[in-house]
Amino acid sequence: MRLSRALTPWLGAASATLIAVGVYLALFASPPDYQQGDSVRIMYVHVPAAWMALFCYAVLAGASAVGLIWKHPVADLTAKATAPIGASFTFLALLTGSLWGKPMWGTWWVWDARLTSVLILFFLYLGYMALQSAFDDPNRGAKAAAIMALVGFVNVPIIKFSVDWWYTLHQPASVFRAGGPSIDASMLWPLAVMAAGFTMYYFYVVTLRLRAEIVAGKIRALRLRQVHG
Repeated sequence: MRLSRALTPWLGAASATLIAVGVYLALFASPPDYQQGDSVRIMYVHVPAAWMALFCYAVLAGASAVGLIWKHPVADLTAKATAPIGASFTFLALLTGSLWGKPMWGTWWVWDARLTSVLILFFLYLGYMALQSAFDDPNRGAKAAAIMALVGFVNVPIIKFSVDWWYTLHQPASVFRAGGPSIDASMLWPLAVMAAGFTMYYFYVVTLRLRAEIVAGKIRALRLRQVHG
């Protein structure tokens, strides 16, 4: 709690600064694409949101594994705090992808392998949160949700490699690829700044939520002591 109290304002300031700089670079400093025109600017929100959707689920699954194996209470709380943030990033990725798909593909949605697997990821987040709150005993709910999170992790590599394994409308990777980024530096830098801003935002919000969960746990413990005399 002492460490998080010291880090929280710095994380908040870093996320706000990076996102503000990223938005400026995306809207004013980066050029329009020679094929997509100004529609390419949706990418500066869509791509970092998609990255964070996968990153948050990796954190969720990792924290769930630590909670199951070593019974560390903070691990379960970290997974619980991460789930709604990851669901929000996933929803943002789906929404901005639809906004981009309409002018590029002529439709809001297609049952593409990448799009469908990301939609499944969104449902996994929702299922995790629903399962965790479905039990009167928080420990049982955390255990059941952790098992679901670990089983659902198989969807993460499917999302990553879906454009390589199947024929899809979604374009292949242009940043993290074997031959290096294929995107021009004038577009890569705004994308990197926005991704860093989204990452700092995640750590800022998850720290706030984790502190709130710890305080709520202390309050529940005090009330139980009062009830039992």
